[in-house]
Amino acid sequence: MALFGALFLALLAGAHAEFPGCKIRVTSKALELVKQEGLRFLEQELETITIPDLRGKEGHFYYNISEVKVTELQLTSSELDFQPQQELMLQITNASLGLRFRRQLLYWFFYDGGYINASAEGVSIRTGLELSRDPAGRMKVSNVSCQASVSRMHAAFGGTFKKVYDFLSTFITSGMRFLLNQQICPVLYHAGTVLLNSLLDTVPVRSSVDELVGIDYSLMKDPVASTSNLDMDFRGAFFPLTERNWSLPNRAVEPQLQEEERMVYVAFSEFFFDSAMESYFRAGALQLLLVGDKVPHDLDMLLRATYFGSIVLLSPAVIDSPLKLELRVLAPPRCTIKPSGTTISVTASVTIALVPPDQPEVQLSSMTMDARLSAKMALRGKALRTQLDLRRFRIYSNHSALESLALIPLQAPLKTMLQIGVMPMLNGLREVIEKNRPADVRASTAPTPSTAAV
Repeated sequence: MALFGALFLALLAGAHAEFPGCKIRVTSKALELVKQEGLRFLEQELETITIPDLRGKEGHFYYNISEVKVTELQLTSSELDFQPQQELMLQITNASLGLRFRRQLLYWFFYDGGYINASAEGVSIRTGLELSRDPAGRMKVSNVSCQASVSRMHAAFGGTFKKVYDFLSTFITSGMRFLLNQQICPVLYHAGTVLLNSLLDTVPVRSSVDELVGIDYSLMKDPVASTSNLDMDFRGAFFPLTERNWSLPNRAVEPQLQEEERMVYVAFSEFFFDSAMESYFRAGALQLLLVGDKVPHDLDMLLRATYFGSIVLLSPAVIDSPLKLELRVLAPPRCTIKPSGTTISVTASVTIALVPPDQPEVQLSSMTMDARLSAKMALRGKALRTQLDLRRFRIYSNHSALESLALIPLQAPLKTMLQIGVMPMLNGLREVIEKNRPADVRASTAPTPSTAAV
């Protein structure tokens, strides 16, 4: 009974688990770029090392080594790898640190002092970053492991007591090496758990895409590392800015990532696109109104010829009135992703009317349109762009089956006109929004995740 109970609870938990809308994989091929940035950051942090003063006496000699500062870092060999459990592991071998410090020596009544340069050689550092998800869905450094050692130190002593310093150099440099060993790891731990986390805390996990819709790209669980890649699951959910607490239930299949040949891979589920389209639908953006000169000339002529019988019965003042074509999506479009391609299914109402000046409009027809669009994703700059192409098209009347039969001859030419006149407008709508968006909104908008392998 206990076994069956455990199985039932496991199935119940799986049924309520939410899959990510977006997955990102960073492979080991991208680590060289990450390493260069990490080494620059490491160099800056090691230069902040503060080493305590070293003072003492040997017989009648009193010495004081103070104001020790790291002046440079030279890296001979470094490796950055993914490791299970630890995520990121950086190993530096045979590096050297340039140092400068102040010396003070008192022997009976004789005093000597000044500044001197030294070097710490054979420096080895092995540090690992454990990455996790914080309660807000941001990535954070949850732990830093560190091992550091300095093999040897060299200081070129000079001055009045050069021979004395040569005698004491082994003792002094051994003490400095011990103190330096104690300071490297605390600096790296502070850099990872405080400085890096402070930077990660500034990264938003919900932001505006435009003036209508926002996106939630918070982490859903801790990143998972293997020896060759790091996988991250993001929620990838859009929402209307007027309904920030609204959320579309995710019933899509989990996106899959298999390849490891390139630096970065991104996979999206149907939920990613469905939440975007439903958000725009709820925001009232999925409608198109063309009046007068906005109606393509060929489409205007086709519609007037189709409804010529209805138009000639109108008064002469109305016959030459501007034409209005209104498309309004009736339900949130839905996305289907298959190996053969991506399609979007849309159902919309189509209203055709004449709009005489200073008079009520005269409706010529009201019909329903079922369309299936093929979608091609492309990366343009840092934004995901979608190119739509009309593949399947059907119209029928809202009033009678007889009128639906009358619309059959109109279906093929209207589909052609939509491909020529309307689809370019839909594909250009994103650019139009971008161009007309205020500069401050454009600057604050976070880029959407990329669409394909980089």
